[in-house]
Amino acid sequence: MNENPLLTLAGYFALLSLFAVGGANAAIPEMHRIAVDVMHWMNDRQFADMFAIAQVSPGPNIIIVTLIGYHVAGFAGATVATAAMCGPTCLMAFFVARTWDRFKEARWRIAIQAGLVPVSLGLIAAGAFVLARSADHNIYAAAITVITAVVGFATRINPLWIFVAGGLLGLSGWL
Repeated sequence: MNENPLLTLAGYFALLSLFAVGGANAAIPEMHRIAVDVMHWMNDRQFADMFAIAQVSPGPNIIIVTLIGYHVAGFAGATVATAAMCGPTCLMAFFVARTWDRFKEARWRIAIQAGLVPVSLGLIAAGAFVLARSADHNIYAAAITVITAVVGFATRINPLWIFVAGGLLGLSGWL
């Protein structure tokens, strides 16, 4: 059966948008599973490259969705994937925000908000793991990932310097 790629993109990303607690990066593991493992739209390296491009591009992190859509079905795919990822959550946020603000002192709201913090952190950590696994194609790349994580967490060095160092290592052909 040959499904319409635009409908497939719309269905996957509309559903995924509702589970992206913490933003688009929280949904990276599922995006990877769909794009690489289930639909075979791309390989691990292509996915990691798209994530890198999305991160260095100005604008929101959601650009990875646009890049996946473009890869699958050109400009129409980019438009459909982005609208599907943004549309449902925008509508839900519009309607939930009124209620959420009205009950800002309610215990249930405080509990939900406190509970979503570790969920968001866990989803983002899972995304980092999936990307590291996709990008670390040799021992040197894995070592650089570990060093980058340690430097990022343990120091106050601007992350742009870490990106510059990684870029220079890549340009040198060491990776």
